[in-house]
Amino acid sequence: MNKLAIALASAGALALAACSQAPEEAAETDAMAETTAMDEANAAATAGTVVEVAQGNPDFSTLVSAVTAADLGTTLSGAGPYTVFAPTNAAFEKVPQATRDTLMSPAGKEDLTGILTYHVVEGETLAAALTEAITAAGAEGAKLTTVNGAVLTAKSEGGRVTLTDAAGNVATVTQTDIDASNGVIHVIDTVLMPS
Repeated sequence: MNKLAIALASAGALALAACSQAPEEAAETDAMAETTAMDEANAAATAGTVVEVAQGNPDFSTLVSAVTAADLGTTLSGAGPYTVFAPTNAAFEKVPQATRDTLMSPAGKEDLTGILTYHVVEGETLAAALTEAITAAGAEGAKLTTVNGAVLTAKSEGGRVTLTDAAGNVATVTQTDIDASNGVIHVIDTVLMPS
């Protein structure tokens, strides 16, 4: 009888211990999930704005200089969100030097602003969503209205996303989904020109 009482008491103590740990473990699990969610939310915030992300990448130094010359830094540092198709330094080098010099001068500011805003779409469009839009649009390609007001045509060619501007120039997207606190950046290999 004593053995039975001891066994029941031991089982009861174990059951109570298990019950008392369950809420603590649940609280720890909830706290870990909350921390993970906060870390993910903070990751975008610590990435910086699209301008700050571009400033942190040496391959965008010409783009950053152009944004500064056009006084668009404050605008592109705003709440957004924005999708920016960012030309690399090599993309800018495809533009004749005399044209670049003119655009970067005070006299070229209006044209430069038009070109840069032609690379920005309101809202955040990740690569997967852009690919879906291209597929849904079929052979015509997806039409993207830029902040400039003009349209870019996005297509899939050879497994890569391309953007065609008003003049028929084609840029290839070489890197996607670079996160920023106010949007996303997709890298392109050619500067796009509005009509």
